[in-house]
Amino acid sequence: MPTDADRKRKRVVVGMIKNKIKTISELRAAVGPLKKRGKRIVFTNGCFDILHKGHVELFKKAKSLGDILIVAINSDASVKKIKGRKRPINSARDRAVVLSAISFIDFITVFKETDPARIIKKINPDALVKGGDWRKKEIIGSKYVMSKGGKVYSIPFVKGYSTSRIINAVAKLSK
Repeated sequence: MPTDADRKRKRVVVGMIKNKIKTISELRAAVGPLKKRGKRIVFTNGCFDILHKGHVELFKKAKSLGDILIVAINSDASVKKIKGRKRPINSARDRAVVLSAISFIDFITVFKETDPARIIKKINPDALVKGGDWRKKEIIGSKYVMSKGGKVYSIPFVKGYSTSRIINAVAKLSK
């Protein structure tokens, strides 16, 4: 039987998750006052379908580049367009909830497009971060962020970690 303390803890956790997961308009409203207070906004995006150590290292390094880390994730429909009909493995809602448990991620949002150009322009981050498979000049939104005085970073991969590798390993187990 849950105690009052258990129920209170659950409300706190649910509140933390709700406070981190924002629509794009809610995110804009949250970021404005933070920027006015001089907070440095860092933005990264991706599918983040099955989280692994490489993702966590990317988020940790991204957070070290500023004060507020925003992670934008592709919607289920956009993941299908990018990765194929068998993806995503986890729904956007589930991916957002899992990301919300990572302490150094401040906000999570879901975007419908296959690329984040529109949301980058709405958020206007001080730093734009992607994984090592992206060269700085190829990172979507890099020209815009740099034109506004921001920085763009390509963070090296953690060797041996990829979502595709995990999916392939699991598929082999089922054969």
